Amino acid sequence: MIFVLSKILLFLIKPIVWIIALLITALSIKTENTRKKLLASALVLLFLFSNGFIFGKIALWYEPRYPTENQYDVGILLGGFSAHNKRNNSIQFEDSGDRLFQTIKLYKTGKIGKILISSGNANLIDKSVKEADLAVTYLKQIGIPDTAILVENQSRNTLENAEYSLKLIEKYKSNASILIITSAWHIPRTKLIFSRFSKKQLDYYPTDFEGKTTFDLGDFIIPSASAFAGWEKILKEWAGLAVDGFR
Repeated sequence: MIFVLSKILLFLIKPIVWIIALLITALSIKTENTRKKLLASALVLLFLFSNGFIFGKIALWYEPRYPTENQYDVGILLGGFSAHNKRNNSIQFEDSGDRLFQTIKLYKTGKIGKILISSGNANLIDKSVKEADLAVTYLKQIGIPDTAILVENQSRNTLENAEYSLKLIEKYKSNASILIITSAWHIPRTKLIFSRFSKKQLDYYPTDFEGKTTFDLGDFIIPSASAFAGWEKILKEWAGLAVDGFR
């Protein structure tokens, strides 16, 4: 039930939902003064959440920097970077695909000794395909050996990522040094969750940054759909931090 409610919450925290709700309410209100205030509020939210400069600066402040250590026994790759392409029954990469590609680079350059893929299936309806299984197939296809891969394919969220993957590493090598690889905007909540299951030092490698270090004129004046999408990610993380902080 909690898992289903979390999916509903993700819908309700979308900025576009708030804006549409304000517009619908404004159209149904008969009082002219109230209608104007609601319309003005919708326009303000539209500007704030579609402005590339505002979002880029806030995301840059929120996202962490790279770790300083050079080598780790295991790199935990958190899921959410791909989906099942039913057309050819293989993996297809999504917005957070950089998680996987950076993990491959870390392995190829000797930064991590093993890749632990932690991801099951978070779909409420079709649970037949596990993301970790798709990723394993892909890694083998590009030449990553079986001996370099550990698989955890039961987790549905970050809480289960932490619990299941750390248990698996404990069985493999109890004193293993660990690097957790995930999206930069996801790391603050990931740290909070993983710290509950491990008391030793864990490092985090940020990928697919949302924050921007440079801007052009369009970021200031042209509404951006990517800013809307970015805010959805950040607001989801902030809501998750609030909920996880009370657990």
